[in-house]
Amino acid sequence: QVHLVESGGGLVQAGGSLRLSCAASGRTFWSYSMGWFRQAPGKEREFVAAIMWSGGTANYADSVRGRFTISRDNAKNAVFLQMNSLKPEDTAVYYCAASGRMYATTDPEHYINWGQGTQVTVSS
Repeated sequence: QVHLVESGGGLVQAGGSLRLSCAASGRTFWSYSMGWFRQAPGKEREFVAAIMWSGGTANYADSVRGRFTISRDNAKNAVFLQMNSLKPEDTAVYYCAASGRMYATTDPEHYINWGQGTQVTVSS
């Protein structure tokens, strides 16, 4: 079990950048694959990005590939989401999540711990 706390959200203009951080507690953080998901008002939660336990493999949603980068620092118990070239349609609450799977799973059902979320708003 890990406890997750996101930060770094905010209001940004289209074309701008934000970097989300997720701080994790727990000695076994290194063993979890980590993911970012988002949920816009009136929409289903959707997968954004995931990274395997070692940081060696990452997966991205088609809508963010090439603009977003997920990374992790196991020594600091943290995972990050660098978001560039932001669009209004990226506006959502972004959630960090931990999975017991060893690979960078895109399935939210594989994630067992979730943060409280951080709001990202992109103005046009």
